[in-house]
Amino acid sequence: MFKRAALAFAALACLSFSAAAQTAKPLEKIVLGYPRTATDIGLYVADKRGYFREEGIQVEFVNFDSAARMITPFASGEVQVVAGAASAAFYNAVARGVDFRIVSDKVSTPPGRTSQTLIIRKDHVDSGRYKTLADLKGMKVANAAPGTAASVTFNKMLARAGLTAKDVDQTFLAFPQHVIALQNGAVDAALPAEPSTTEAIRRGIAVKAISDDEAYPYHQIAVLFFGGKFVKEKPAAARGFLKAFIRGVRDHNDALDDNGRFAGEKGEAIIKILNEYTPVTDAQFYRDFPLAACNPDGTLHVESLKNDLDTLRAQGLVEGPVDLDKVIDLTFLNAALADLGPYKKAR
Repeated sequence: MFKRAALAFAALACLSFSAAAQTAKPLEKIVLGYPRTATDIGLYVADKRGYFREEGIQVEFVNFDSAARMITPFASGEVQVVAGAASAAFYNAVARGVDFRIVSDKVSTPPGRTSQTLIIRKDHVDSGRYKTLADLKGMKVANAAPGTAASVTFNKMLARAGLTAKDVDQTFLAFPQHVIALQNGAVDAALPAEPSTTEAIRRGIAVKAISDDEAYPYHQIAVLFFGGKFVKEKPAAARGFLKAFIRGVRDHNDALDDNGRFAGEKGEAIIKILNEYTPVTDAQFYRDFPLAACNPDGTLHVESLKNDLDTLRAQGLVEGPVDLDKVIDLTFLNAALADLGPYKKAR
């Protein structure tokens, strides 16, 4: 009798498992456009630690040179989420009626937390060709793309020396190519994001001139965007994505000391994730500098976004009306924070 009961129980368990397998919902696929920089850390952690999967999401990471180059696939709906800077191309798409939403911080620049650094070829420094920012005049400088938040940062750097963008020769390259261009002498200076900045300095190719947190403190250098079609058709997935992202950002913040450097076991665990998801596989590399600030509550510096939009419009790069108050959509961030509560650093 016991044997028959055991067999019956086993059969029932198999039927239950089979039924559960048939009714389990498939993961919702979301295509993410991103620049593959160190400040995408919240996305990496959320993916590696299964936070996206817990929300029923499978994220496909698609690398682009800059957020400006993600606009076309984003507008067509091929890409549902974008991590990057709010560019002139983005605002022009909005002016044409394309429904994009700024939904959360990705990285900003409070004092001491650098995102991008202007670096000069070391041979120019050694020879005396470069001494101060005024010596940028006539130089060829690499930047990511025209009309981006980084271009506004660069303008502020130039303004410190009484220069404008017309005084330099800008060329636009992906961040990893900045190091190559400096090394082979194709450019005189560059404004890359980490990890490219530290790579160039460690290899003796370049020297720091000025960082963005010095030139433009509290600059909203990059954000998360959701496509309008995505949020309308899949609002639950949108909420789940942002909740998972914020969890990843918080894990990252928990791993930092008061100076923004990785510390202890938590720091080493995050470094391993960075080594896996970025081109840099040297653990020591990420111990050598404070990572840029990713807000654990997703808070946006709205005045910075408005300043950038005004600057890009004044330069003739944005055509048509853009109401930033309508572009910024905090619905999904507020929903995530309602579930997670305000950030409290775990010790």
